[in-house]
Amino acid sequence: MTALTQFPVTQRWAAQYPQRLQLYTLGTPNGIKISIMLEETGLPYEAHKVSFQTQDQLSVQFLSLNPNGKIPAVIDPDGPGGKPIGLFESGAILFYLAEKTGRFMPAGESARYETLTWLMFQMANIGPMFGQLGFFYTYAGSAYEDKRPLERYANESRRLLGVLNNRLRDRQWMMGDDYSIVDMAIFPWINGTLTHYRAGELLGMANFPEVTRVLDAFLARPAVQRGMAVP
Repeated sequence: MTALTQFPVTQRWAAQYPQRLQLYTLGTPNGIKISIMLEETGLPYEAHKVSFQTQDQLSVQFLSLNPNGKIPAVIDPDGPGGKPIGLFESGAILFYLAEKTGRFMPAGESARYETLTWLMFQMANIGPMFGQLGFFYTYAGSAYEDKRPLERYANESRRLLGVLNNRLRDRQWMMGDDYSIVDMAIFPWINGTLTHYRAGELLGMANFPEVTRVLDAFLARPAVQRGMAVP
């Protein structure tokens, strides 16, 4: 018996390496945030694919780990106090991994809270707005005759890109000179919007050169490239 047997999700996705952190994910912007963080930190982990095509995320086993039925989710067999812990929500997982490893989040109290502020900015704004943009521009919503929803989400996405562009002026990364969990949270969404949604022209990405500059630096990182290939 291992520490993982208390989690029903392991009945559907058996762990070959139960001593490692278990990642339940798919190659979406929210999913690859966590695989990138794990690659950046070098923490040993085992990735399990949660297929939307077969609605794995709605299975009883997966819902036992994340009642909201969304990826990513993790189980760390070596959690606080050496006890296993299950977590969901990509922002919470990034924060947990930064605390666990002492990396990619500043130690100073003020800078730490500023980092959390921008992490919440991504969770509350970039993900929801860009995700709706993708639905109404690229996927099923593109067939709607009423184009007002698309116009709303495109306008809001442009506004958010402007916020990022202003933030990145005279900064190497979102939090300054140091790469952080904020960059790992934001730039998978920027990249996905350009590559999967193919919305660069719609959004006028040429108007946001600072965002493009940092996106290029982000994509050049070897750990990012490895993380984007998971699962």
